[in-house]
Amino acid sequence: MKRPTIGVLTWREGKRFAEPAYFRRLLRAGQELGSTVFLFSPKDVLAQGKQVRGFILDANGNWQARIFDRPDAVFDRYRYTPTQAFKDYVAFRRTSNFLYANNRLANKWRVHEVLYRDERMHRWLPETFLYNRANFVKMLGRHSFLYVKPLNGTGGRNILCIEKTDQGYRLLGRDRQRSKISTVVKQADAVLRYVDRWTRAEKYIVQQGLRLQLVPKRAVDMRLLIQKDGNGDWRVTGHGMRVGGERSATSNLHGGGKAMIVPEFLRPRFGDARTMEIVRDCEQLAYQTAESLENHFGRMVEFGLDIGIDVNGRAWLIEVNPKPAREVFREMGAVQQYKQAISRPIEYAMYLARTKGQEEKEKKYSRVSARR
Repeated sequence: MKRPTIGVLTWREGKRFAEPAYFRRLLRAGQELGSTVFLFSPKDVLAQGKQVRGFILDANGNWQARIFDRPDAVFDRYRYTPTQAFKDYVAFRRTSNFLYANNRLANKWRVHEVLYRDERMHRWLPETFLYNRANFVKMLGRHSFLYVKPLNGTGGRNILCIEKTDQGYRLLGRDRQRSKISTVVKQADAVLRYVDRWTRAEKYIVQQGLRLQLVPKRAVDMRLLIQKDGNGDWRVTGHGMRVGGERSATSNLHGGGKAMIVPEFLRPRFGDARTMEIVRDCEQLAYQTAESLENHFGRMVEFGLDIGIDVNGRAWLIEVNPKPAREVFREMGAVQQYKQAISRPIEYAMYLARTKGQEEKEKKYSRVSARR
């Protein structure tokens, strides 16, 4: 049987790639699974899509270009950046006809709209609106704690947290460079002016803040990874708690957070039985989210869910990432889960290539039989 080829679509400049350490592990995982995995960017597609300039690792671990025939399946890892290269990628995805393991997901607001249409999701969704002055004023009057987030942001950038206190309003956030922002303003109109400046460059959502301080003065959430396996079924690969740095608006690991094993973190606060209930609820949330989004956007391969657990143990869906990191498992020392988190997208892409190839053979056989 032919060794399947899996292309990984990503940003490239020369021999620099967006996620080099992850991609090295991904290529090794593909080799162990019996496939050939290579990296490519939109500009590497040649001969009307019949050939691709792909990048693999040579014997010395250096990136090497080779010309490949059209890949059997493609895993899209091209992540958002506010650049022309990303706009070119979007145009490429609209017109290319590769067999993709994952479709593109929309921005945060569109994802919220799609999920909110499914009544089964309502109990997990915090109140969320597209940012404008009227919506912000309404939310500020309704909640003592708010988040303002860019529609397309990743990694905790440009997120602002507004909390009503006895002294006025405390504003915490991270700018484009993930530098911490912290200030206190007295009046609501001053908050509005500040948030107007913060949101000037792009579109934002305003979201109900949640009391997630299971550790005093630190943001805490769960990162849950749900992926397709080698049989095409959704599976929860694992989860970890992320505890943010002191006075940080987010819990992101690259923003100074740390990772902890979920039951070990929750048991001292909620006890054994309640901890098991919370974990089951979070996993149910993950399966329902994957089903709802895939029904709308088409075939997907994985989602990283940021789930808030409030002081009462209630789970809330904070954010969905269709191209997630998986470092939470490495930070926790969960070696097997980390390895599985890397290999599963390749396993699914191989399954997809195999089943689609079989379908094409059966169609061809049916046409031949019909002519006899």
